[in-house]
Amino acid sequence: MSRQQTAATPRPVTALAAVRGTATEPVPVEGTWVTTGRAARELGLRRTEFDLAVRLGRIRTAPGRDAGERRVAHAEIERLRAGPGFPESLRRSVHAVGTAEGADLLDVPKSRFTRLARLGLLVPVTFYLNRYRAVVWLYLADELRLFGDDDKNTPLLTGRTPEGLRGLLDSGIDLRPRNWRSRHLGFLLRESDDPWARAGAVASFLDPHRVTEVVKDPYDRSCLNGFRRRPPGGGSPDSPAALLREHLMTAQDADEIDWLRADLARLTDEARAHRPAPRPGPHRPASHRPAAAHRPLPAHRTARVTAPATAPVRHETPAGQAAPARRKSSTGPRRGRCRGLLGRWRRRTGLTRGVR
Repeated sequence: MSRQQTAATPRPVTALAAVRGTATEPVPVEGTWVTTGRAARELGLRRTEFDLAVRLGRIRTAPGRDAGERRVAHAEIERLRAGPGFPESLRRSVHAVGTAEGADLLDVPKSRFTRLARLGLLVPVTFYLNRYRAVVWLYLADELRLFGDDDKNTPLLTGRTPEGLRGLLDSGIDLRPRNWRSRHLGFLLRESDDPWARAGAVASFLDPHRVTEVVKDPYDRSCLNGFRRRPPGGGSPDSPAALLREHLMTAQDADEIDWLRADLARLTDEARAHRPAPRPGPHRPASHRPAAAHRPLPAHRTARVTAPATAPVRHETPAGQAAPARRKSSTGPRRGRCRGLLGRWRRRTGLTRGVR
């Protein structure tokens, strides 16, 4: 990778450093929190705008009672309402635009805007898939305005593209997915307080085979898999759209993979030192296992079991005398007796076996 390409690409490890020193969440107090849906309504934001504001750190949230649930404090809502220009200023800070509207903001053709984004000079903030499963990248309007107002970027907006950048474009470079991954990783790390959750966030951007190469212990990998994040967008995990989102979230470039592997190894060591991964208990042989406790039997069952059984009466036969022949019981069932509906009919009509 050339020096110009490396300079235009934000190093993913910077996302790790960006979240250090962020404001700590207030201590949850019962009755002072609302759900994210209610917070979006009170702030006058659409749900997509609210989610984007959370990712960008405009709105601070805290973990809810259930896993994966977030909530917002009333004090945070009041802080945002007291800001200058509310709610227009908040809504403007999260306004995202596509290629056509972004090109109009920079006053450049759409083709030039796309080339600048492919070179990594314009960083997307999110994306979605249209009906044809084509990736539509979105950019913050405020960031585009700042890029256009910077005099250093004037040669990139007007005139001929520099020779070095044209060579990168001819090679098929497209840094939009990579820049989005770096930005999304920063969001995941910013909302993660648990060390294992931070390590799992980094593992979400690596192929499972590469995670196995870094984390050798199977119990550590199992703990990491519980904290892996799914790509944004939802839908069925095996659908073509979900597979495309998963591909966009997986690191592709060799240097990006190396940075993520190093971060994953470091964060896994920190998580292991903070709290070892759950492991099964030691196996004990059967001879060392404690005997099962026997519950005492009830009194009536004890008496029934302990009562001596009556010995059967045996009739002695005098010597030299043959034993009497056993009589057949007249009450027992006769051999060959017909049963069922046909048997009852025969017995009623007197037609039994051998009687015509």
